[in-house]
Amino acid sequence: MTATEIENGKKDPENVEKITSYIRHLEEKIKERKIEINLLNNGLTKAEFEIKSLREEIDRLSELPLLSGHITDILDDNNDRAVVDSSPSASFIVRISNRLQKEKLVPGLHVALNQRNYAVMELLPSNFNPFVRGMEIIESLTGVSYDDIGGLEYQIQEVKEIIELPLKKPELFQKIGIEPPKGVLFYGLPGTGKTLLAKAVAHETNATFIKVVATELVQKFIGEGAQYVREIFSLARQKAPAILFIDELDAIGAVRMQDDTSGDREVNRTLMQLLSELDGFDQRGDIKFIGATNRSDILDPALLRPGRFDRIVEFPIPNEKAREAIFRVHMRNLHIEENIEINYLSAHTQGATGSDIKGICTEAGMYAIRRNSEIISGEDFIMAIEKIMSKKTEDFPASDIFL
Repeated sequence: MTATEIENGKKDPENVEKITSYIRHLEEKIKERKIEINLLNNGLTKAEFEIKSLREEIDRLSELPLLSGHITDILDDNNDRAVVDSSPSASFIVRISNRLQKEKLVPGLHVALNQRNYAVMELLPSNFNPFVRGMEIIESLTGVSYDDIGGLEYQIQEVKEIIELPLKKPELFQKIGIEPPKGVLFYGLPGTGKTLLAKAVAHETNATFIKVVATELVQKFIGEGAQYVREIFSLARQKAPAILFIDELDAIGAVRMQDDTSGDREVNRTLMQLLSELDGFDQRGDIKFIGATNRSDILDPALLRPGRFDRIVEFPIPNEKAREAIFRVHMRNLHIEENIEINYLSAHTQGATGSDIKGICTEAGMYAIRRNSEIISGEDFIMAIEKIMSKKTEDFPASDIFL
């Protein structure tokens, strides 16, 4: 419709409605065009952002690769320069990028260096060996507490004094003027509660619990075992307060012989590195050391002297009273008959360890399941004791267990 037609239409009342309808149609077209323009502008902005990102990615890929190194010293008060080791035989005095938070720079950090001028460009995560990283366990998740341990009251008291107290109340040792104890050695037969007590003290102190089996430190190549020991203690320092628990300590801590083989010499190197970490020049801070062994008689005297192991705690075979306490711990959540006397159970399990008693309770539950019963009977405990203790005790009459 032309302007002349619109002008003529105004003189004709019948065409007014047509003109009004056409104007509304034009307005709708204008709105549609504006929406299309906005969509095109948004698409253009998105495309420009993608182009910018791709150019930045191309620039990053075009850069020279960064070198890795470790800071060994900070030279200036304002942390502008540092001494960095980037290879086994090269150290450099380098500048530090202003993009970094310089107050966080300390000796020992793993950093990335510019390949042209060796300037420190980035902070890298600690490069612990994955083998060492896998040892870290946060035992607060397990919920093991002193209440879950029976028959070890004396051992718990010893551990509280030497491990828990220095971590919770270090000011007591400062007031008295003595250095807090460093470590404790657990020794006793398997299944007597050494590992369980180590987990409990880690839970009670909210400390990071790092468990190491000493046999894993015996490596094939020269120097690997000693390197693992250094990295384990470095991880413990980073996660402090921490409790480092080394099980089967006799695997690397046996007495050193003069006529040893090449394999023995590698084990001795690992032991010497452990001795250095336990009583070296570096302060270990809030790191407590617990060792466990079944053969304390073959351990090297250098490992047992005070200053490394300040206390040596025995975990004996539980007596009758201790066995009763252990039974109560493992039976408190079991559905059992009311006429079962725990003291009779403990009386007929002479020579059983804590793990044996736990196995008896588990086996009794399995016998109840086999009978399709929801309650564990005295007969179930009889059969469980006969099965677990068949090599340690004679059969006893069933009537002794009941009231």
